Formats: sequence, C-alpha cells, structure tokens
Amino acid sequence: MAKDNWEEQNIPDTTAVNIYDVEILIEKEKEKHNDMVLASMRTVAVATNQQIMWPRLVANKVFRKRTGSNNFVADFPCNSTETISEETSSKDVVGHDQPYLNPNRIFNPHKDTHKYKVFASTWNVGGVEPHEDMNMEDWIDPFCDIYVLGFQEIVPLKASNVLGSENSNKISMKWNFIIREALNNRIHRSRDTDQFQCVVSKQMVGILISVWVRSSLRPFIHHPSVSCVGCGIMGCLGNKGSVSVRFRIHETGFCFVCSHLASGGRDGDEKHRNSNVNEILSRTSFPRGPLLDLPRKILDHDRVILLGDLNYRISLPEEDTRLLLDEEDWNGLLEKDQLRKGLMNGQVLEGWQEGTIKFLPTYKYCPNSDIYFGCVHGRKDEKKRAPAWCDRIIWHGKGLTQHVYTRGELKLSDHRPVKAIFTAEVGVKPLLLKGFNQSFFLSERFEQISTKFEVSSTDEFLCKARSSFQI
Repeated sequence: MAKDNWEEQNIPDTTAVNIYDVEILIEKEKEKHNDMVLASMRTVAVATNQQIMWPRLVANKVFRKRTGSNNFVADFPCNSTETISEETSSKDVVGHDQPYLNPNRIFNPHKDTHKYKVFASTWNVGGVEPHEDMNMEDWIDPFCDIYVLGFQEIVPLKASNVLGSENSNKISMKWNFIIREALNNRIHRSRDTDQFQCVVSKQMVGILISVWVRSSLRPFIHHPSVSCVGCGIMGCLGNKGSVSVRFRIHETGFCFVCSHLASGGRDGDEKHRNSNVNEILSRTSFPRGPLLDLPRKILDHDRVILLGDLNYRISLPEEDTRLLLDEEDWNGLLEKDQLRKGLMNGQVLEGWQEGTIKFLPTYKYCPNSDIYFGCVHGRKDEKKRAPAWCDRIIWHGKGLTQHVYTRGELKLSDHRPVKAIFTAEVGVKPLLLKGFNQSFFLSERFEQISTKFEVSSTDEFLCKARSSFQI
C-alpha cells in the first residue's frame, strides 16, 4: 500500500529508531542500570539486521510515543471481501443463538442487541515448547463465537529472547496451529459448518495473544489493531508488560489485554505489579481510525477483558499459606489475596470485576505433577514460592456476563491455565447490513508466511507495519 494511503487510514506515523538513537538512549540509561546488561543490548542491536522490538519499547517509553499498530498475524489479506447476500441465513450473520436478520426487511433505525459467547483463557507455559501432538480440545469449550487465548513465557525469558528479533515467531506459530486444530476439530465432530479463523495474533517476547472468531462473524469485525507495552527491564522491555488487541464488532468496541506483571512475593513487590497495571492502562494506545471515531485507550472501549499471569500473591507467611491450603480454607486464603483486596478497596484496577474463585491456586507446581513446589524437600537455598492465584481473568464495562470461571489441569508448566466464558452484548445497526460489501482490513499490508508450523492449511498472512520500529 502506498504511503499516502497509510496516512489516509490514520495509522500512526512512527518514526524509525536507528541504532544511533538507541546508542544515545543506552548511554543515558547507563547511570541508572547495570552496564553489563546495557552492553549486551548494544551488542544485539549492532549484530542483527532483523527487526528487533526492544529499541521501540525503549523509545516508546522515553518519548511517550503512541504504540498502536497493525503489525500482527491474521488469516486473511486486506483485499479479502465479504458480501452479505439476501439469502444469508441467521447463523451467517449473527451468533449461533441469534434470530435471523434478513437484509430486505424494513429495519428500525435504533440499535439492536445481539449476544455472543466469548471464551477467554490465560496460561503461563513456563518457556516450555509445546510438543507436536499436543491436544487442547478438552480445554477449549465448544459453542462459543469468539476465542481469546493468552499465553505468557512462550519462550524462556533469557536475554537473547528479550533482546531478539520481533519476527522470531516459530513458537507462536506452533501455538496457533494447536489452537486451530482444537477449534476446528470440534466443529467437525459437531457437524457445524462454521469454521474458526484467526483475526489477530501478536507476540511480544514471551507474551502471546491469539483471537479467533467464527467465519460467519468475521465480516462484521472491523478496525483490528494491537498495542504492546513493555514493563520489564528498565521499565520498558518486553519480558513483562502487555499485548492488547482491539476491534469493533458491529457497533461495539472490544479490547482484550494479555498481561504478565512483575513477579515476587516479598514486601514491596505488590507495588511493582500495581505500577505495571497503571503503566499498561496509561501507555496502551490505538489508532483513532479513518474517521477519528475509534477509542484510543483501553478503558474507552465498551467491553474490556484483561487476562494473564498477574502474579498477585497471598499476603501471608508461607507457612500460614500452606497450612490454610492443607485445611482447604479457601475463604481464609482469598481474604489475603492481593488482587481481590485491591479490587474491593479500589487500590488497583478500580471499577474492574472478577468472578468468584472456586478453584485451587494455580501456581507454583512441580513439573508434570499435582504437587505444589516446596512441599517436597529440595535444596536449602532453593526458593519455596508459596502457592497463589497468579493467573486471573477480570473485566471492565457493562454488557459482559460471566458464566464460567475455572482452571484446567494441563501440566506443561508450573502454572495451571485459567478460563472464563462470557456473554457479550453487541449493538447492531441493521441498516448497515444492506448492501454490505466491505474489506475486513482497512489499511494493512500482508506478506505470506512460510514455516514448518503453518498456522493454516490455507494461506497465512503477516501484517507488516510501514516502519520497522512501529509496534
């Protein structure tokens, strides 16, 4: 797409940060941070010709740049079109439980309300690569319309990954392949003809968010965008932080935030997590769209779901935590849960909601077992890490009703996955359906992906930003 077309679509014109700009930033940061870490950053930046994310994360933090972009993976190119014909059936235009909308009927000019089922999950996989025959079908509930799957630590959080290439997406491709197989295998068994397609998949270091929708719903999803915020090393690198996805379904704006917050169970670590939350909410920003009418900030959207390894702990000595755990005194543990207390007293994430927790703490387990770490004898100098509900799903805004909130028993890592199912209300202007013939993407450029782990048996496309340093 030509440059002037990008500007017409109001995509942020993020100036490329060259290596000399990065050198200046590094020199400024030397007074505050470890020289060896920063020297390692310089070595990586000079040695590689690939697109690397960390200079942009540094620049975005230092210069307070807007971070929204259209650089993400999806199932279809920008020139794909969908025409809603007069013969379109009910399940071709709305959720599987919605009434038939005939484009020839005389519509009321006011918005109708449709309801869609949203599946959301989060899983810290501890840097463990999924094996090729991994099956997530039992984890992913059937009969939902939208699936949002968030992962943390899909790669080990070592320096080469934190400072490496943005396009090193082999592992994210594996996860997307597994998700596709799980979703569409269930469809085949249920004799449903509606396939699922990936509308957005975005990775920042170890954080991955992947959003899938029914193929019949996809034409009604517009203005997809992503925004990455790093909160890790130097307060801006991507070993901690968030990847946020936004789009509009019909007339309703959705935002999904996949986060990995600061770890630690010591005094003061909770404040670091609260600070990460504030950074994510303040620094996440999306394009305003061609008509400048799209929400820019997370909380400006109508329906918002935040999921991830939020790392909030139980404010009790480790011995007391384990004693209450042995006694199955869940209320006693939850009363001391940092996130629950923060939500109730408004100290963090004021106005957000969380469903009732009726499942065991999700962290920290011994590998491939049901035994919490520290419950067996280990080295004397080994960190014990008391059990905690680190992995959470919360939401903001009206029009979301939660029906399921539970954990799974997949044992790939030291965390257990958590999932939730919502009903989301969506406003629809039926008049817009008549004569519908519109591209799904308004401004993206794609290039075909070729990899051993294809996300799809059909063509996959990588949406590339104009600047190599635009997130």
